Amino acid sequence: MDRFTVEVISQTPNPQQTMYAAMHQDYAEGFVAHDRAQWPSEERCGEILVTSLLKGGRGHYGPLEHPQIVFNVGWFPHSTMQQIRTHRVGVSFDVQSFRYTGQRILDVVDGKREVEEVFYLRPLGYYTDRQGKKYEYTPEARQQDVDWCLEASRRYKTRIDQGFAEEHARGLIPFDIRQHWVMSANVRSVMHLLDLRWKADAQLEAQKMCEEIWPHFAAWVPAIAAWYEENRLKKARLAP
Repeated sequence: MDRFTVEVISQTPNPQQTMYAAMHQDYAEGFVAHDRAQWPSEERCGEILVTSLLKGGRGHYGPLEHPQIVFNVGWFPHSTMQQIRTHRVGVSFDVQSFRYTGQRILDVVDGKREVEEVFYLRPLGYYTDRQGKKYEYTPEARQQDVDWCLEASRRYKTRIDQGFAEEHARGLIPFDIRQHWVMSANVRSVMHLLDLRWKADAQLEAQKMCEEIWPHFAAWVPAIAAWYEENRLKKARLAP
């Protein structure tokens, strides 16, 4: 099992009521916040949202842009960040920099951290690329890559010891060093991300990130998540 982790830092409370209020204001004569005591329950608001905005392909996603959830994403390879930032509509990131955070690379050289705590290598097994080429990632090949990560860390340390800046020495490290980041998104943009990065031909690690995000999203907006699971999950539909 890998170290991949997604935790929630914060989230809009009563998100389905929030979306209901936004939708209701579209056609309400009055000021909806003054009627807060009469709003339906959080559960009932979710049902209304699905029926009024999403069911039957209605595609009225605007009110879904108001509630925000903030994730802390950890131990994913740098390539995963490249994948998800390409489709960042409604998503904001603060990403661990290798200009200031090189100590863990030095820790690998000093034996204080395992190579694979700092660098990501895919699991052993058979793979197929998007052009249909098939290959096996063998134990021997993977060990060679572990050794290369260690050697690159040593070269990095040599440059740091020579007085090089971290932003210069980082050019020597393997591409898939692990990164942590904070990511905020609204309900609509989470679904947009899942549409694009949880489909079958998405990068393996991006799919794993979506797997880690999903239970948090489903617990936060259960009615929306149930509709999404039935109608869009892993169906590679055009993201809204």
